Amino acid sequence: MAIVIIGGHSRSVGKTSVVAGLIAALPEMRWTALKITQYGHGICSADGEPCDCATDDHSWAVNEERDRAGESDTSRFLAAGAEKVYWVRTRQGMLAEAMPRIRQVISTATNVIFESNSLLKFIRPNLYLSVLDFANSDFKDSAREYLDRADAIIAQNAGNHPNWAGVSLKPVANKPVFPITPPPYLTDKIIDFVRSRIGEKTGEKAANPR
Repeated sequence: MAIVIIGGHSRSVGKTSVVAGLIAALPEMRWTALKITQYGHGICSADGEPCDCATDDHSWAVNEERDRAGESDTSRFLAAGAEKVYWVRTRQGMLAEAMPRIRQVISTATNVIFESNSLLKFIRPNLYLSVLDFANSDFKDSAREYLDRADAIIAQNAGNHPNWAGVSLKPVANKPVFPITPPPYLTDKIIDFVRSRIGEKTGEKAANPR
């Protein structure tokens, strides 16, 4: 089983589009996809709505996506061709509580793709790609913490000077950088890179239908 993690330094940088694109581009991988969402204080993981509860049963939730309409992020993964899709929601800093269920979900998967940064604290993937937008000034702590573990960078507005402060790109200075101009969020080079790296790290040669 190959495990791929797609992270990014902020919201709305294209993580979901990259995951959906890879699912569609590599159907032979028979993906199980999981999106990890951590809510801040006062937001319940049971439904993502504001709440004052602090009970253990509301600290996390894992739900299987069954809607193929493509209207939500997880629905997009299913519409793109994933065999199974799950939305994992936890209170901020409580992802560890959901890990037993996450491991159970992926134990029977052929190959797994996650949208997350924080999951790197618990799982060592075969491939981790970080999506960066040089024009976006926000930079999550989780993205900063694990930047050095990225196997490659997918970069929007890469021709510009980074618009974030206090973040060095030295940890990825020698890693491949794939510029994109959305849409689309993927290029043939990115797809070929993912296919080849999965093959190298799992000892299997992924089929190339093209």
